[in-house]
Amino acid sequence: MPARPPSRHRAARVPVALAALGAALTLLGAVPVRAGGGPENVFVVVNPSSQASLAVANAWIAVRGIPAINVLMLPWEGSHESVPIGRFREEILRPILAAIDGRRLTAQIDQVVYSTDFPWRVDFADELPPVLVGKDIYPSGSLTGLTFHYAAVMAGQATYLERAANRYWRPLDGDGVPRATQGFRAWYGWGSSGEIIEAGGPRYLLSTMLGVSDGAGNSVEEIVAGLVAAAGADGQRPRGTIFFAENGDVRSETRKGAFPAAVRELVRLGVKAEVFQGVLPPDRRDVAGLMTGTPKFDWSRSGSTVVPGAICENLTSYGGIFTPGSGQTPLSEFIRAGAAGSSGTVIEPYALQEKFPHPSIQVHYARGATLAEAFYQSLQIPYQLLVVGDPLCRPWAAIPAVEAVTDDDGRPLEAGRVLSGTVSIEPVARPAEPAPDPVPAPVDRFEMFVDGIRSGQCAAGERLALDTAALSDGHHELRVVGIRGDALETQGRLVVPFSASNHGRSLALTVQPETVGLDGTLRVSVAGKSIEGVTLFCNGRVIGRTAGQQATVEIPADVLGVGRVQIRAIGRAGPGAANAVSAAPATVDVRPAK
Repeated sequence: MPARPPSRHRAARVPVALAALGAALTLLGAVPVRAGGGPENVFVVVNPSSQASLAVANAWIAVRGIPAINVLMLPWEGSHESVPIGRFREEILRPILAAIDGRRLTAQIDQVVYSTDFPWRVDFADELPPVLVGKDIYPSGSLTGLTFHYAAVMAGQATYLERAANRYWRPLDGDGVPRATQGFRAWYGWGSSGEIIEAGGPRYLLSTMLGVSDGAGNSVEEIVAGLVAAAGADGQRPRGTIFFAENGDVRSETRKGAFPAAVRELVRLGVKAEVFQGVLPPDRRDVAGLMTGTPKFDWSRSGSTVVPGAICENLTSYGGIFTPGSGQTPLSEFIRAGAAGSSGTVIEPYALQEKFPHPSIQVHYARGATLAEAFYQSLQIPYQLLVVGDPLCRPWAAIPAVEAVTDDDGRPLEAGRVLSGTVSIEPVARPAEPAPDPVPAPVDRFEMFVDGIRSGQCAAGERLALDTAALSDGHHELRVVGIRGDALETQGRLVVPFSASNHGRSLALTVQPETVGLDGTLRVSVAGKSIEGVTLFCNGRVIGRTAGQQATVEIPADVLGVGRVQIRAIGRAGPGAANAVSAAPATVDVRPAK
C-alpha cells in the first residue's frame, strides 16, 4: 500500500457449493423480531440465479423480519467480481430504483442491501472525467460505494471521486470526535458542513452486502451464522472491549493519531476501549470491536474471540478483493471470526484515511447507530469501500418497546385479531430496560406500515387510523414503529398479523411437506370463496398461479432456496382491494440437498 497517491486527483486502483446450514438455521426461530433499526426501510436485492444468494437472503429476511414487498429478485448471470459502470447502472441500479418506485416505497427506503453473488467491483474507466484520463490508473469503485452515490451514478457524473463526496460524514469536533451521531434518511438533503437542509443538497442510499460467498469469501454457513448472531446482539450493550492496533506499518500509522480521542469518548460512554501494540489483540475473549492495519493476519492464531455485534476492520489495500491470490487477507476473515460487519477497498486506494472508516466509527456505533450508519458517518470518500455484514445491527441502541390498543374496545393490539371498518389505534412506547445513562429522548412520533408500506403517522399522544375496508379481506401485517425525538432517531416496533373482514371473501393456503430438501417438490393448495384465481408469492416474486376457487400446484423447492421462507397467496375476482383476499402465509423449511 503506497503511503499516498502520486497526485491528489489520482483515484484508487486496481461456483461455491452450499454448506449444510444445520445449527445456524435452527437458531432463526430463537431470535425475536424485537429490534431492528428499520427493516421497513431496507430494500433487499437477491440474485435468484444463485442458490447461495437465495440462502443468505432467506436467512436475513427471516431473522430481521423484512417485509416481503421490500425484496427484489434481480437475476444476475454476469461476473461476481466486476462489472462495467454502464451495465451496473442499466442492469442493477436502474431496476432497483424502478422497483422501489413502482412498489410505492420511495418515501421509506433508506438502504439498498445486496445478498451474495453480485459483482463487488464496478469499473468506471468509460466515464472517467477527462481531467483524470491517463492519471487515474485504477478507475474502479465498490458495489456498495457506488450504490450509496446512486444519484451521481444515474446522472453519469463522477462526483463520487471528490474528497468531500459524502456529506453524511460527521465532522470532528475540537476534541477529535464527532459532536453528534445522526440517524440517516434517504430523503434528507445534506449541506456542505454535514447539516440536514430542507431543499437541495445531495441525497444518498446506505448500502451493504450481506456477504461474499465465492472466491476468497465466506461459506453460506459462515455468513448466515454471522447474521443470526448480529441480530441477537441488538440492544445488548456487549460487555467487551474495543481495540485499536498500533504498529509500525503505514496501514496503522495512517489513523493511529485519532485513536486516543476515540478511546476517551468510548470510555466516557461506558464502553471499554484500549490501544494496544501489535496487529490482533492476543488471547482476549471480549473483542467487541477492532481497528487494525496490516496486509495479512490469521485470526485463528490470535487466541481471541469476537463478541456478537462487533465491527472489526482492517486498513489495507485489498481487503475487499476476493480473487484468490491477491496477497492480502480479505475482510471475510473477520466475518468468519464472528464480526457483525467489516469492510475493505476493492482496488488500490493508497494510504488515505478518507477512504477508510475513521476511528469514530466505533463511537457512532457505541452511541446507538446501526452498523450501516456507523460506517457511512465515519467515511469521507466511500466509493471504493465495500461494506459487508448486517446493516441493521445496533448493539448499543436503547430500543424502545412499542405497544398499541384499539380505541373501540381498549384491547391491546395482538396477533390474530379480526378487524373491520376503520380502527383507531393508540400507540405508546416504553423506555428500554435497563435504561442507559444518560436517558435517551422519548419517542415523539409513530409510523404505521400495512403489509410493508407506510400508511400513516402520528405524534406521541395521537392516534393512527387503520381503514381495513381499503384492504383486501384476509391476512395482513400491521407494524407500528416508534421513533425517538433526537438526532439518532432510534426505532422500536410492534409487529402484529391480523385479518380484515369487510367484503365476504376467504382464502386458505396449505403447503406440503413443511420441510423439504432443496431437490424436492412442494404441493401448494388453495381453497377460496368468491374468487376466480390465485397468485402465489415468495419474497417479493410470483412463484405460481392457479385458476378457479380450488387448485393444487407443484413448485420445485430450489425456486425458493435453502432457508425458512413464507409462501403467500392472493385471490382475486376482479380489480381493486374489494375484489381480493389474502391467505395466511405458510412457512416452509427448505434444507440443503443430500
